[in-house]
Amino acid sequence: QVQLAEFGGGLVQPGGSLSVSCAASGNWYRLYTMAWYRQAPGKEREHVATISCENDGATLYADSVKGRFGISKEKNNNVVYLQMNNVKPEDAAVYYCNADAQLSYWTSREAFWGQGTQVTVSS
Repeated sequence: QVQLAEFGGGLVQPGGSLSVSCAASGNWYRLYTMAWYRQAPGKEREHVATISCENDGATLYADSVKGRFGISKEKNNNVVYLQMNNVKPEDAAVYYCNADAQLSYWTSREAFWGQGTQVTVSS
């Protein structure tokens, strides 16, 4: 299994900055990507950003956060950060960490989720 522990979150003013982090632990054969999703009240969970855990470290962002959010990963461990800048009211949501992993050579890739951390945007 892959366990994901999220840290950070909280209250941020519009236009402000906030960072959340996620630490992956457990045992896996391959860890392909880690990502952030978010879910606002009454809305479906949506993708925010993804980073490859393979050598290339490629990133992918939702259009709504491009140029404002940055996802990064510590080089030698499985901790991923989401730096949120110029935060807008519509960024308020529960942010979930996601990992795409293969637990063994003989199993398929699976998605794992953290418990979520609340980001509130208010002045």
